[in-house]
Formats: sequence, structure tokens, C-alpha cells
Amino acid sequence: MMPTRNLRLMLASAAFIGLSGPALALDGADLVTKLNASYALNGGNVTYENVSVDGTTVTLTGVSVKSTAAPGKDFKIGDVTLEGVEETDGGGYYIETVALPDVDIKEDDAAITAKDITIGGLSIPGNPSGGTINDIALYETAGTGPVTVTVKGKQVFSMEESDANLTKQESDAGFDFDATFSGIKADLSEVEDAKARDAIEKLGLKTLDGEMTMKGSWEIASGNVSLEEYAFDFANVGRLALAFNISGYTLDFVKAMQEAMKAQEANPNKEEASQAMGLAMMGLAQQLTFKSASIRFDDATITKRVLDYIGSQQGVSGDQLAQSLKGMVPLMMAQLNVPELQNQVSTAVNSYLDAPKSLTISAEPENPVPFPMIVGAAMGAPNTVPSVLGVKVTAND
Repeated sequence: MMPTRNLRLMLASAAFIGLSGPALALDGADLVTKLNASYALNGGNVTYENVSVDGTTVTLTGVSVKSTAAPGKDFKIGDVTLEGVEETDGGGYYIETVALPDVDIKEDDAAITAKDITIGGLSIPGNPSGGTINDIALYETAGTGPVTVTVKGKQVFSMEESDANLTKQESDAGFDFDATFSGIKADLSEVEDAKARDAIEKLGLKTLDGEMTMKGSWEIASGNVSLEEYAFDFANVGRLALAFNISGYTLDFVKAMQEAMKAQEANPNKEEASQAMGLAMMGLAQQLTFKSASIRFDDATITKRVLDYIGSQQGVSGDQLAQSLKGMVPLMMAQLNVPELQNQVSTAVNSYLDAPKSLTISAEPENPVPFPMIVGAAMGAPNTVPSVLGVKVTAND
């Protein structure tokens, strides 16, 4: 039979291990170290004054962020609370929620505020030098509440809220993403330049009200980036939507580009650094392939106001200016020596000016085109670029 003394010692040891396990499992300093290892790829670094751990909650006090984009300047964040923290396979961390303090920055005559800043489902890799999606610091959700910008005591910009989501694809092949910035308002009435202020007033653009949306995906292995939509939609102006699809934008490509940017920042000879960066980008571009791109504008009455305003500057009506443009466009396009595109543009412009609804420029070749081929065509035979890319121009479709 086991002696009572030994039995009590074993039970006490087991109880101690059970109670202390969760606290010992989390190392706040290690978490930040691994966050910085991942963040460093983007030229950033997080510092803090103190870190404390309470169960699965990690609190960082006196947090500041440094970025190579703004050398010599620290962005003071304040206290950051990480809740639902747990270690993951490979030595990384998963954080259910990251709560950041409200932003209230003042510099000279400008001030910026942002409230209710949160990040959800943040994954920090144990090895950011790996080549899979699990070796990237990713979030599942992110958002803010109201954001304002004031200049000289007058609010010139505000946004009600922002919301972003990122979802891993099946088998961790990549991720889909979307974001919405809603309730955007801009006040342009205080623009200092008199000529610009007059144009803004006559175009009815003293205040802007709208939203911005984004949606796309990234497949890691092939480096296929599909930006399905990047749109700006403003009342009484219109909706501008951009989209593109390329491949070759792999993790290795991203890391090589980041290393080139860090080398540029570290080189004190800015001219030499700029030249080296240009060569590096040309080399990296060899890896990319163009699949498609488009830009579309849906009018919401701004076109007529622009024609009327420019026409008034030239002593003619908006309708007269539109007729003049119809005659000028074929002459301008003829200089490019691309007859098929010339006819498309002329037809589209005529249709749009007669009844402004939408104008679309798209490029979708029959087969993906390597970027070097595009560069070669642009340098050797510029007039062939539209056919190489499969460019089309349409209106009111």
C-alpha cells in the first residue's frame, strides 16, 4: 500500500501542475516576438512597455508601432488586450479577439479619431519564413466604428464604420477576402484654392456621401490574385469599379519584394537605392502573368454637370461640348494606329455622351499573357498592346 505521505505529495504535485499549466502555457513576450517576426516582412515592428498574462488573456501596455514607411517615427497605440489566446501547432498563436484603444491623434491643425477598433481570429505563425498559408499572420475579421478627420477645427471627413473579413479556402489553398467602408462623408467646401473651390461648387461636390467596397481572393501556390471588385460609390456622382486577375504573386514573390523594399530603405544613397529597386521590380515582374482587368464607371448625373461646367469655361453649352468631343475622339485615336480599338472607343464615347449611363474598359486576352510579353510589345510595337491584352471599350451595357 502506498504511504500516505507519498500519496499526498503526488496529489499536491498534480494539483499544482493542473492549476499552473494554463498560465505557464502562454508566454506574452514570445507571442510579441513571433508577431514581430511576421510583421517584419512588411517592414514593421511592435514594441511595448510591459506584458501580463491572466489565463488566456494577454495585456500589452504602452504599445508602439514602427514602420519603414515612416522611419524615425513611432505610432503610439496604448494598451492592447488579447483575449482567448492559445498556442497552436508549430509554436504559433491564435487570438480570438484583439481590442485596441480608441485613436485620437493631433498634429498641427489636423486631428484623427477612430473608435471601436477590433480584430478577430488573429493567427500568428510560429515560422513566418515558411511557404504555406499557415505561415502568414492572418485575421478572420477586422473593423472600426466611427472615424473622423478634422482640419482647423472643421470636420472634413467621416466614416460610420468599416468591416473586413478573411476566410481560408478549402485545404488551405488560399483565402477569400472582402471589406466595406460605409457611411463615408467628405466636406470639400473649405478647399483653399479659389479656382478649385469654384469648380467644386458648380459641380455640386461640396459634400460627398458614399461607400467603398472590396472583394477578392488569393491562391497561394499559383499566386493567383483575383480582385473581383474595388469600388467607390458616391451619391449624385457615380460608381467607379476596378477589377483585375493576375498569377505569379506567390509567397516567394511577396518576400522577395519586401526584401527589395527593405534594402532600398537601408541604402543611404537614395539614387542608387531607387535604381536598384527598379531593377529588382523588373526582375520580379518576370514572374507575373496577366489574365484580365477592367474599369467601369456608372454615372449618377456627374457627367452632365462636368460637360456643362467645362463648356461654360469655353463659352459653349454642355451639349455643344459633347458634340465637339464626338468629333475629336476619332482624330485622337487615329494617332495610335489601332483601327479596331479606334472604332470601339468612338462608338462607346458617342453612346455615352448621348445618354450617360456606363462606360467600361476591359482587357481579357484569350490566353494569360506573361508581363515580359506586355513590356516587349509596349517597347517594340505599342499599337499591338490592345490586341495582346484583348482590350474592349463599351458603353451603356
